[in-house]
Amino acid sequence: MPSEGWRPRGRLAAGGWAPCVVLALGWALGWALGAAPPHRCRPDTALLPPPLRRLAGVALLRAAVPRLRGGWSPCQLYRYRGTAAAGPNGTGPCTRGWHYALPAAGLRSNLVTQWDLVCHSRWKVPLEQTTHLLGWTLGSITAGLACDRFGRRTAFVVSLVLAVPLGISVALASDFTMVLVARLLFGAALAGAFLSLYVARLEMCDPPHRLGVTVVASFFWIAGELLLPGLAVLCRHWRVLQGAVTTILALMAAFWWCLVLLLESPRWLLATRQLDRARKTLQALGKGSGSEHSSCHQQSLCAELQSLSEGSPKPRYHAVCEIFGTRVIWKNSVILGFTAFIGAGIHHCFTRNLAPHLPHFFSSYFTLVGTEATASLFVFLTAERFGRRAILLLCTVLTGICSLLLLALTQYLLEFIVLTLSVVGITTSHAVTMLSIFFASEVLPTVVRGAGLGLIAGASFVGKAAAPITAIPNSRGFFLHHIVFASFTILSILSIMLLPESQGHSLPQSLEDGEKQRRSPLFHQPPREDHVPLLATPRSQHYSNLTSSTKSMAGSTVTPSEM
Repeated sequence: MPSEGWRPRGRLAAGGWAPCVVLALGWALGWALGAAPPHRCRPDTALLPPPLRRLAGVALLRAAVPRLRGGWSPCQLYRYRGTAAAGPNGTGPCTRGWHYALPAAGLRSNLVTQWDLVCHSRWKVPLEQTTHLLGWTLGSITAGLACDRFGRRTAFVVSLVLAVPLGISVALASDFTMVLVARLLFGAALAGAFLSLYVARLEMCDPPHRLGVTVVASFFWIAGELLLPGLAVLCRHWRVLQGAVTTILALMAAFWWCLVLLLESPRWLLATRQLDRARKTLQALGKGSGSEHSSCHQQSLCAELQSLSEGSPKPRYHAVCEIFGTRVIWKNSVILGFTAFIGAGIHHCFTRNLAPHLPHFFSSYFTLVGTEATASLFVFLTAERFGRRAILLLCTVLTGICSLLLLALTQYLLEFIVLTLSVVGITTSHAVTMLSIFFASEVLPTVVRGAGLGLIAGASFVGKAAAPITAIPNSRGFFLHHIVFASFTILSILSIMLLPESQGHSLPQSLEDGEKQRRSPLFHQPPREDHVPLLATPRSQHYSNLTSSTKSMAGSTVTPSEM
């Protein structure tokens, strides 16, 4: 029955989607931990003349803290050298700490208030953000290598397990240096889980559903980001919030240890010639499926497994360095890594224009999350109809146009137009990053998909890591940052035309399959059939027919151990 066939597939789909909520909590945690609340210097009566030291309340503030247009000075105190009647003759830095207007991002305390990361220490906040993003870069590359050597599921579970003690170390950090190191490693563990889950989920899908499953996963990710402010309000303190997210990660690691929720990728097992494990995985997929129908694809799968079984082939693994010896795969990887880097890096050039109009944390936070949802929906509605390459090109062109207009004409444009261009630029740049990573996962062969995708995802995190550097006080790098990424956008528009179209095509298994990909006309609609026998089934049957046929075949196959 259809409902019986859906149960195992539904569990596997939920197993590939639900972790995105928790991983998004870990990703968005840095926004709340580093949110700087409004602040001012605490008055220091020792700096005041004796007659003024008896003042209190607003009168003390007026005598000790300079008044600015938007409130009290955040970093300066008055200095007196004469009598009170002579008035102050200068200002100096704060001497007794700061008073913070709390809560900030729903928290009564965070990294900023814990270690006074304001004024002369303000540069430590972008340092922490950059370090955390570099951790995601490190984790993406490391997990990608582990995916191709030890398997997608193994890399995912190990990353989750490692994230638990690292998350606890962040919550228990006793100084800012310890926070930097712990956040670096915590980000690496989260990135490893994200990447391995991304690859495993993609390889379980047939061509018509790859994009849809990936976009649904992105909406689960957005749901996790939307849950963070509420969780922050409940926890109130940053250590409790970090502990709560870590506890959820520990529960997920315990549940996802169960094979029922996440199976090893059959594509990877067949591509690396691990036939016994492939049979067991496909048998597990066939449990609960009531369909006994067969298809030409299932017959091809049986023939492939039987042919590979002859001669007892040993598992064969591929190193990421083999990509450098290819031509087409290397070209595609460089182009998509470049576009992912640009899409992530130029994102900050647009968000900075929104800061004056969205001064509160929640207003800016929900606006950015809303643009992510809009970008995901746009990709879902267009990329399957017009192709990955055409939509990636369109989003890159729109990003470049918005960037160039803001770069050259911001001071001449109406405020409404500046805001509109910024929002459109944020949306399209997110779509560029999202589609570049997804596109790369479809054109990279299975044997090096994890490592190749890790490098491309790592490039996008490097682009994100460049943004906090421009927020360092007295830094004049934002204008240069904007010019460089706007120029790179123009270059990427030309390079995207060299990519093949992957819509409707099967995932390449070997390096030879990846080298056979050729550039097609821009709006050419490729055939919507998967000729690779692994996961290709008719629309009406999908996994149920495949797994039931494989189960019956595997049960009748005699292995050497049974003889």
